[in-house]
Amino acid sequence: MSAASPGTEPATSVSVEGGQPSPSTGGKRVLLAKPRGYCAGVDRAVITVEKALERYGPPIYVRKEIVHNRHVVDTLRERGVIFVDETSEVPEGELVVFSAHGVSPAVHAEAEQRNLRTIDATCPLVTKVHKEVTRFAREDYDIMLIGHAGHEEVEGTSGEAPDRVQLVDTPEDVDKVAVRDPSKVVWLSQTTLSVDETMERVEQLKQRFPEIADPPSDDICYATSNRQVAVKAMAAECDLVLVVGSGNSSNSRRLVEVALQAGASDARLVDFAHEVDEAWLDGVQTVGVTSGASVPEVLVMELLEWLAERGWADVQEVTTANEKISFALPRELRGDSARSSVR
Repeated sequence: MSAASPGTEPATSVSVEGGQPSPSTGGKRVLLAKPRGYCAGVDRAVITVEKALERYGPPIYVRKEIVHNRHVVDTLRERGVIFVDETSEVPEGELVVFSAHGVSPAVHAEAEQRNLRTIDATCPLVTKVHKEVTRFAREDYDIMLIGHAGHEEVEGTSGEAPDRVQLVDTPEDVDKVAVRDPSKVVWLSQTTLSVDETMERVEQLKQRFPEIADPPSDDICYATSNRQVAVKAMAAECDLVLVVGSGNSSNSRRLVEVALQAGASDARLVDFAHEVDEAWLDGVQTVGVTSGASVPEVLVMELLEWLAERGWADVQEVTTANEKISFALPRELRGDSARSSVR
């Protein structure tokens, strides 16, 4: 994995804005990770649905959750978005948006057969992995896809070449995979994994297949990697790390794991501030706060307000990178520049 990420300006050093905790706070402080929250792919996907609502009016159908965040999904549902599990649930001729996690060619084909109008909000970084699968399948490689079973992104990526892709989720999976030619094997990965865990799987695969090829570029997205680096930078100083994110968000769950591995005494995942159990704060001086890549900033601000009301008003931002990347909207919706209002 490369150290630098596209669209990212690495901080020359880890900077902490705010300095030492004020004596008036009794030593209580919050370390707030930066970068955190919305990535470019999520922003693009949410704006895609909002622009579709403006242009075509409700109802707009979305296959699966547009992004894995309860607040975003509930807000869009209130505005007339209908979320469905399968394309077959969309009435013929209606408009359906494909989520940021991507879909397989079979889903596109089904939509075409049912005469559905479609807008594809797949994150461009996921699309990149899809293209890698098709390329290596065309070159007759066996593809080891490192990812979590059942995740929507994995299902869409595997669907690009189901006869060539084998999922590697656990250490046991490494022992189970079979290849036709050990000299023609490549590993790819889900974009939202823990960088460290992914490299563990890669090393295990390399022990079995010494000639296994690396992907042409990092598959783990810049935002996932950047948020993990920021958490690592502050975790050892934290008695508790609170990660704002939904339970079905892979990158949010990974942030909890990374915080614990990097030295945090405790780490918890919450969707909303009111879900924090005040018992978690017993004996806590330093609280770390971050959020997954599909989390609007308003939820982080609500958590900071909740903590301030309980004595953790001193907030120091820990900056490890500055993200500059943005993605163009799907061609069907390009026009005036837009920014998500679900923030």
